[in-house]
Amino acid sequence: MICSVIKEDYPNLLKVWEKVVKETYDFLTEEDFEFYKFRVPYYFNNLSLFAYRDTKGKIKGFLGVSKDKVEMLFLENAFRGKGIGKNLMNFAVNNLKINKVDVNEQNKNAVSFFNHLGYKEIGRSKFDRDGKSYPILSLEKSMP
Repeated sequence: MICSVIKEDYPNLLKVWEKVVKETYDFLTEEDFEFYKFRVPYYFNNLSLFAYRDTKGKIKGFLGVSKDKVEMLFLENAFRGKGIGKNLMNFAVNNLKINKVDVNEQNKNAVSFFNHLGYKEIGRSKFDRDGKSYPILSLEKSMP
C-alpha cells in the first residue's frame, strides 16, 4: 500500500494536503493557506514522496522526505487511527533510515502522534521555513 509517487500524482497529493489542512490546521490564516497551497507543488519537486493507496489505488495519505528528515506527513482524517500514519513513519525509519521530523507546534494532534511514536523534541524554531510565525518543533526518534 506504500509506493513511490510520480509527478502525475501531484494533483491528488495536493487535494489530500488541502483537505487535511482545512480540517486540522485551525491556526492557519486563510491568506497563509493560499500562500502554502501555491508553494506545496514546489515542495513536492524537492522531496522524495511516498503515498498510501487504498484498495482501489486512490491516494489517502502521503509522506515527503528530504535527505535526512520527514518534511511532510498528511493523511485524510477518515484514515487516521488505523495505523497508516504509523506505517508511513515506520517506512521512513526502517526503509529510508530517516528518524527526524519537523512539525507545527500548533498542530497538537500531530505533536501527540509523534510523541506517541517515541519522537522527542530536539529543537524549536519560532518561524517555519518560509519565515512565517508558525513555530516548528524538530523531533527525533532513536533508531532501532
